[in-house]
Amino acid sequence: MPIMPKMKKKDKVKKLALKIIAENPGGIRYSALVEQIGKKSPDTPWNTIAGSIYDLNHDKEFPKRVSKPSPGLYVPISVSGDNIVPPDETEQVAKSDDLTEKDFYERFAQWLKEDCGEATEAAPLGGKSMREKYGTPDVIGVYRPGRGDPIQFQPEIISVEIKKQTQEPITAFGQAIAYRLFSSKVYIAMPKTMEEENLSRLEALCILFGVGLVLFDLNKDNPDFLIRVHAQRSTPDMFYANKFAEQIRNKHPEKYKRLFYSEKT
Repeated sequence: MPIMPKMKKKDKVKKLALKIIAENPGGIRYSALVEQIGKKSPDTPWNTIAGSIYDLNHDKEFPKRVSKPSPGLYVPISVSGDNIVPPDETEQVAKSDDLTEKDFYERFAQWLKEDCGEATEAAPLGGKSMREKYGTPDVIGVYRPGRGDPIQFQPEIISVEIKKQTQEPITAFGQAIAYRLFSSKVYIAMPKTMEEENLSRLEALCILFGVGLVLFDLNKDNPDFLIRVHAQRSTPDMFYANKFAEQIRNKHPEKYKRLFYSEKT
């Protein structure tokens, strides 16, 4: 990467910022933009960079070059004034055509239990096994006390909705909100290939409603799950929590036993 000389004028920083933004049709976050400018011109003070690009979408010297559809996200605008269309995702979609959401259920269940520590036990569920459109999470986890724990508490249900298609964030969010009826925590898992604007909106909704957000690679062997927003604990309606647990017991007795009754050793 070529190293540029120290930039003393804010206009030079702005021009470099506009160039970087134009190279990211899907948008670039403020912190990432500052980082890239800093790498291209390491002698330019951070304060100069940050101050130069903070309000770039309203800059009178470079009008209608950048939009800011959500906090901290800069998106390039074409000469006609329309947002530049993100690069074609056909290649990425083609690579994931042979994948299904079910390919990630078991991996997420293992991650939720072993890596994340959010659940004592977790298992894939998914499909329409519960015969309720918004009542069957893709993955279900349970956090419960061990036999020797001094403080005993009610088991907590953790529900997860996984989507392979990046165009379905609102559908995923709607389903996740429905799961809060019987869950103490809820997570949405979406591909990392989401367009920045959609990701920003979904992230804001998750923060507002206490829903967790996890991003992953469309690679069933190594999805590399990463938490973007931690789920907030809420109190479910115990009538529906018991109804949900009863449905699991009736339709998936082995999973019910593992989730609710196997003890820590």
